[in-house]
Amino acid sequence: MPDEENWSLIIKPRRRLFDLQIREIIRYRDLIFLFVKRDFVTQYKQTILGPLWFIINPLISTVMYTFVFGRLANIGTDGIPYTLFYYSGTMLWTFFSGCFSDSCNVFITNAPIFGKVYFPRLVVPINYVFSNSIKVLVQFVLLLGVFIYYLVVEPLIQPSPLMFLFPLIIIWLAAIGVGMGIIISSLTTKYRDLNKLVSFALNLAMYATPVVYPLSEIPKKFGWVAYANPVCAPIELFRLWFFGSASIDRNMILFSLGGTVFLVVFGLILFNQNEQNFIDVV
Repeated sequence: MPDEENWSLIIKPRRRLFDLQIREIIRYRDLIFLFVKRDFVTQYKQTILGPLWFIINPLISTVMYTFVFGRLANIGTDGIPYTLFYYSGTMLWTFFSGCFSDSCNVFITNAPIFGKVYFPRLVVPINYVFSNSIKVLVQFVLLLGVFIYYLVVEPLIQPSPLMFLFPLIIIWLAAIGVGMGIIISSLTTKYRDLNKLVSFALNLAMYATPVVYPLSEIPKKFGWVAYANPVCAPIELFRLWFFGSASIDRNMILFSLGGTVFLVVFGLILFNQNEQNFIDVV
């Protein structure tokens, strides 16, 4: 038996409550790229339109929301053109929900790989962020086209220089989605019932988020919902930066940032603890 000092890599069980293994994640960056490539190929390999589905889905949703909520229900958009309002909300919500839904099944979906091969388990949620980021960037390119049209031809919007901080909105939403997702994923290894509730709860949560209506349309007695929902602030902030119209204050931003930090930290603690013994439960 060779001495322990002769091994090039020693894998030991974790003892600390909070351990990100940043060095190991950086070392396995090629694996993240392979996972992103795998997800892209398996999802669109045998489709006719391929990546065009990235923009087809939000476009269809935008048309439907414009007709139902804009025309029939006559819900205002704070002066923002319907196309920009509904498309931007759908784009950001789709990104968040993608990160959340994918992260919810980290342990169950990847149990066969986790049980055979060692690599930092956080590589998988990070892969989900990159995979969904590709989609939202493609959708954002189309949004920019419509944005420039309204900026030049019909000057109905007043963008702020802060719109160049758009990547921060994406990071913010990704942190909320992955933080919530890995919490659910850590719990579903023991309580499978949660899986059945996630998709239903996610659909309801969209209507508690300013995706198809502005926050200004919420009655004052339900204003606490915007503070309790951490996704409200980044979506409204995006509209403020790009379109110059939103109902958001500093307290809402601080509440959302505080909730995001809590979700990420608590999620990582549960994730680190659960990955040590989840294979015996799954």
